[in-house]
Amino acid sequence: MAEKEPAGELRLAGVTKRFGAVAAVDDLDLTVPQGSFFALLGPSGCGKTTTLRIVAGLEQPTAGRVFLAGRDVTDLRPYRRPVNTVFQSYALFPHLDVFGNVAFGLRRRGVPDLAGRVARMLAMVRLDGFERRRPAELSGGQQQRVALARALVNEPRVLLLDEPLSALDPRLRRQMQIELKRIQTDVGATFVHVTHDQEEAMTLADTVAVLNAGRVEQFGAPADLYDLPATAFVANFLGQANLLAGRVTGRAGGDVLVEAYGSRFSVPADRSGSGAGAVLVGVRPERLHLAAAAADVPEGHQWVTGVVTDSSYVGVGTRYLVRTPWGAELAAFAAYGAVAGGGAAAAAGDPAPGGAGRLPVGAEVVAYWNPAHAFLVPDDVDPGPAGIRR
Repeated sequence: MAEKEPAGELRLAGVTKRFGAVAAVDDLDLTVPQGSFFALLGPSGCGKTTTLRIVAGLEQPTAGRVFLAGRDVTDLRPYRRPVNTVFQSYALFPHLDVFGNVAFGLRRRGVPDLAGRVARMLAMVRLDGFERRRPAELSGGQQQRVALARALVNEPRVLLLDEPLSALDPRLRRQMQIELKRIQTDVGATFVHVTHDQEEAMTLADTVAVLNAGRVEQFGAPADLYDLPATAFVANFLGQANLLAGRVTGRAGGDVLVEAYGSRFSVPADRSGSGAGAVLVGVRPERLHLAAAAADVPEGHQWVTGVVTDSSYVGVGTRYLVRTPWGAELAAFAAYGAVAGGGAAAAAGDPAPGGAGRLPVGAEVVAYWNPAHAFLVPDDVDPGPAGIRR
């Protein structure tokens, strides 16, 4: 006898959605484990909201099937699916108070102990005492909590969140990220969160799928995607990356050797998504350090020369732009309390708060990195200025 799939596991098999000649979702295979906080991350037009609507039953796929706990729900109407959606606009009923909004679905189904279930759900989202307020009397964050309570009170196996935090100000958004994660942990339901905000996806999700043109570019834990992106698109979309265009020239021990801009670099083979042909050597800004001279570069590190073209105070450190001899600009980040360059490079460091001691624009520097912190991806995108992809 086949083992039953977990009650909240969601699986998409070969799902495609076409609008005329355009494939908004293109042969998508995806499994969302039960009880996980899963994020669909990508730019506008990548197909993430269409995917969510297909799961909810609001769009019918052109091809492929949707399974929930092993059951094919592709042809079920939205109200027959054990799925609820929280929309970007919250979609609260303005003529109903908070209690009426949360109780709406329960009343339609004739659920007993309606008042008790609503009270427990409002306590979970920390809206005790707000039962008689109308949506217009609530803040944006409070309205979002009502929308969450209304969706969760029906005990869905899967909760779909369509960019529910995008209308909030940054401070409230951060607060609600913490609340969302807490609520998901408390109820144990499967959450599928659609967002274009990479920081939000990394903060909330156990697993992230990065979508591009209707396809999954990469799938995995946020830290894995950030540290070892599989493509230039993922490297640039999940944070910022300095990408140096080069060509693989061979191997030495456990390293892949690359020639770029007349210099030779190496990347560990286990951090290399490509071992031949045209490639991009990637270094995150926080892994790129600045020193006054090549003599200050620690042994075993790799480097390029440049000139500081911009210095921006960002509260927790300084962001620099360094123009290279081939005309591209590299981004570097120096956190306060840490010396940019380290060791003998203290003269080029940035240990002082409040912007004191920053490297001046026009300063000649050496930008260096530990090859163990670099990564290698195929060069399958159009080159940006002088081969640097931003």
